[in-house]
Order: sequence, then structure tokens, then C-alpha cells
Amino acid sequence: MKLDDGFLHSMQDAMKLLRTRGPKEATAALQRALGAHAPHAQQAFTADTPPAQTPGTFSTHTHANAAGLRTYKLYVPTKYNGQPMPLVVMLHGCTQDADDFAAGTQMNALAERDGCIVVYPVQPQQANASKCWNWFKPADQRRDSGEPSLIAGITREVMAKYAVDPARVYVAGLSAGGAMAAIMIRAYPDLYAAACVHSGLAAGSAHDLPSALAAMRGGKSVNARDIESPKRPMIVFHGDADTTVHPSNAAELLRAFGGQAVVFDEATSAEPGKRQSTVERVKSADGVDAELWRIHGAPHAWAGGSARGSYTDATGPDASAAMMRFFLDHPIRG
Repeated sequence: MKLDDGFLHSMQDAMKLLRTRGPKEATAALQRALGAHAPHAQQAFTADTPPAQTPGTFSTHTHANAAGLRTYKLYVPTKYNGQPMPLVVMLHGCTQDADDFAAGTQMNALAERDGCIVVYPVQPQQANASKCWNWFKPADQRRDSGEPSLIAGITREVMAKYAVDPARVYVAGLSAGGAMAAIMIRAYPDLYAAACVHSGLAAGSAHDLPSALAAMRGGKSVNARDIESPKRPMIVFHGDADTTVHPSNAAELLRAFGGQAVVFDEATSAEPGKRQSTVERVKSADGVDAELWRIHGAPHAWAGGSARGSYTDATGPDASAAMMRFFLDHPIRG
């Protein structure tokens, strides 16, 4: 698949800035490219799409540690009565925020339906010019370091304040947020039971800006030494018309499940008015489940999302519902 000319031009500009002005300016250019070249993405909260109302509480909080401070928004459903519930950590993509991501994924409505708590950590512009999680920086790829420590800290803070089932804590993200979700499940298998990576990249895909650009183009595989046997299940969604993060990155995410992975079910189906998807279910040699949805003709956007949020594709299959089904089927066992 070819990247569109505008996106390639932006990548070339970023590389030029890396050579002439340094990594800070180049990173900003990269994140602008991520935000500007997602085809058919919806814009958030227009006058014609008022925010959907949900009956639970949606409140703003802050968490700080040695790595810095992050705000987060927390949705607690009306079903919450002090009995342990699942917790889902949602990591937004570039240029987004908690309200935008909640609206686009409709996760608060699913929290009401399924009885779970949802937390949305927020990446501020001070940490990244386009509010992207810094998935390609080594300091933000390790346990108890940088942004992973902040996200894990927010997760634990919610678990301390509310009755959360520790066997049913999950992490999900879109694009840069998806890449960070892949980092979180690898770094904290004791904390998260499963992960969802939508239009993202595998942990270890990049260690700096040039390698990030290569990974986004699909031209460079994860180094073998960076591939660890998966400890927790993962569900992956990726549009095969994505020109921002190349679809080959979906296969890279599943490569960790090993050459001995067995295909349990490979089927193509579509609901009326929805895009077709090919769904592949695999299991690692150690018995860890993974599921890959290749969404045909889909751009860089959350499948089945609402136009109330940015980077959504309403004609895709319902990724949020499929993700929740996968999550609830995979608690930490034993």
C-alpha cells in the first residue's frame, strides 16, 4: 500500500528538520503529519453533533509522580454500587483529548451497558506538540519510567479509589495511543489482563524519530531481540486503507505470538451497511489468545465510532463492542 503524497511530503519535512533543527522540531512535524493525513476522519464536536449524554459521572482528576503530572477523566456508570467492576484504560490518539475520545469510541455508553469503569488519561501539549503519547522514545517505553509510569499510576489510583476487579483491568488505544497500549501490556502484564491496539504499532517498533517514520511507513520490522513472548491476550484492529500507519504494523503486533500460532477462525463478514472485515484468531505456543480484525477499505480511524469524536469511521464494524467482548472473555486467570 502506498502512502499518500501529502503524508510522504510531511515525513520528508520531518527528516529535514531532524538534520537541520533537531529532534524537538522534527517530532512536532511528525505529530502534525499524524493529525493532518488521516483520510475521511471525522472532526470532533460540530454544531450539528451535540455531545451524547450518559447517566453516570464523568469527572476530571490529576495524578503526579516523578515523571510529571497528567490529568485524566473518569467515567463511573450508574450500575456502580461498590461491587468490583472491570476497568478499561483508554489512550487517545494524536490531537485528541479525553472528551473527544470518549465521544468517538462511545465507551461511556458501553460502560453503562456492560457495567465497567472507564478512565481516559490525557496527554498534554506540553509533553508533545500534537498531544501524542511518545511511544517512540526509549524513556517512555519502559516499566516505571516516563509515560508508562504515569498511565500505570493513574490505573492504580482508580483501583485504590473504587472497587475494581484486579483480574479485569484492560488497556486500549488508537494510533499513538494504540502503540502506547502495546507498550503497557508488555511492561505491566501483572496490572493489565488484555490490550486492544487500534491502528497502532508494536512495542519496540521505534527508538527515535527516524525509526518511528520507518515503522509508520511499514518499511521496518521489529528487531527479533525486541520480540517477547506474549504474556497477555491482545485484540488488534487496522484498516487496510490506512495511509498514516501502514497496515503491515498489525501483523507486527501479532508476530510476538510466534511462528507456531494456530489459526482458529478466519472469516470475512459484514453487517448491512458496514465494511467487510477479515477476522483471524490465533493462539501462541503458550496458549495466549490474540485476535486481528483487518477492516477492508477503512482509513486511519476508530471502526464503528461516532461522528461526535474525531478519527472515527461509522461504516466500520463496532470495534468498541468487539473489544469489550474480547476483554470480558479474558480476565487474568490463576
